[in-house]
Amino acid sequence: MARPEAHDPSGPVVICVDFGSTFTKASLVDLAEGRIVAAAEHRTTIETDVLDGYDVCLAALVEQDARAADARTRACSSAGGGLRIAVVGNEELVTGEAGRRVALSSGGKVVAVFAASRGDDLADLPASEPDVVLLTGGTDGGNRDRILACARALAKTWPGPVVVAGNVDAQADVAEVLAHHPLVVAPNIVPRIGVLAPEGARAAIRELFLSHVIGGKHLSSRADFPAMVQGATPDVVLTGVELLAGVVGDTVVVDVGGATTDVHSVVELDPEDAGLSREVVATTRVTRTVEGDLGMRWSAVTTAEAAGRDDLVEAAVRRRADVGFVPPDDAECDLDEEIAREAVGLALRRHAGRSKVVVSPEGRVVERSGKDLRDVDLLVGSGGVLRHGRPGVAERVFTGSVGEVEGGWQLPRRAEVTVDAEYVLAAAGLLAADHPDAARRLVGRLAAHTA
Repeated sequence: MARPEAHDPSGPVVICVDFGSTFTKASLVDLAEGRIVAAAEHRTTIETDVLDGYDVCLAALVEQDARAADARTRACSSAGGGLRIAVVGNEELVTGEAGRRVALSSGGKVVAVFAASRGDDLADLPASEPDVVLLTGGTDGGNRDRILACARALAKTWPGPVVVAGNVDAQADVAEVLAHHPLVVAPNIVPRIGVLAPEGARAAIRELFLSHVIGGKHLSSRADFPAMVQGATPDVVLTGVELLAGVVGDTVVVDVGGATTDVHSVVELDPEDAGLSREVVATTRVTRTVEGDLGMRWSAVTTAEAAGRDDLVEAAVRRRADVGFVPPDDAECDLDEEIAREAVGLALRRHAGRSKVVVSPEGRVVERSGKDLRDVDLLVGSGGVLRHGRPGVAERVFTGSVGEVEGGWQLPRRAEVTVDAEYVLAAAGLLAADHPDAARRLVGRLAAHTA
């Protein structure tokens, strides 16, 4: 590992840690400079105590910079399966879909969506093993019966944490029905037709994650672990992406992991586009999607299959069998990059959707679906295959996903490309609330290092 640049040894520092599903990554941030001055990582020690791996990282940080010995630690976590969310809503295509999007933007993995309109049986909900249930349903002032019926069924089948984010007129009665549950009531995520308001529910899910989920996963026997954790890793990273967008403009981050490929986007919406979309739930400025079949190790085989790349299947099978595989030579690095390129291309297309010309009663119009990324200013790659890749890896992996792409795909046309090589976004998200200036400097440094 390269030594950090020279720095003033007297300034205050904070340790930022991501307890990942595979690796625990730690950074020492100089708050005055807004710069990472030391870094370390270790395989996440989920089989013993997650702080065992953290202790190894801490020792490495102290070796690089003695200030780490007395620094405070702030952390995010996706260890132990991360944050698992089940969504319960009225209509599959409205509140159920809205709840799914809000759950994703809150840093969760959506493990089930139950819709009353479909006649789904909530007795099946525990089998999905959620950490939190998001209960939605109805616009403000609308029908109260459906969400109350869902609450009564939920009370019989699920004893765990619930976030209520439906019709405000029904929330008091719903809270009474669920009075014996760990419960947070949030503003309605669909206050009126055509509006999606995720912020309140996102904060409520974060609250339950910290108060009930982190301790409940029994990842560590030490009391300092829950005291460190500030949120679920994807939620914290998305906060970092929002900061970055505030500095550089519209931004997309693609995180290529072992099991999933996540896309985070912060894009100012064009009001004129509202009438061009046929989505039943409004697009939001801040969006996260998770592709559970696209990844570098656990999901390598399904990535090759989804891309129609028979030539990659053999390499993908080997990677799925050995999720700790590190390419030993250029030939294996080439294969890793090919798998990553397919994962990135598919994930971006699913996130962005496409535009096409259709004939309507008003004449020929352009119809769009998904999130329009064509005018994005910055495209950031993350994940081990990019952070630890060979020179020029970003250009090779993003080939076919940037520029004028055929098929009507709404992909970035002129975005600058960079790699979050120092894992800045997670650190910035952890520092955003209490050290906003340091967080902005961190993301500013990332924006300055475009490919």
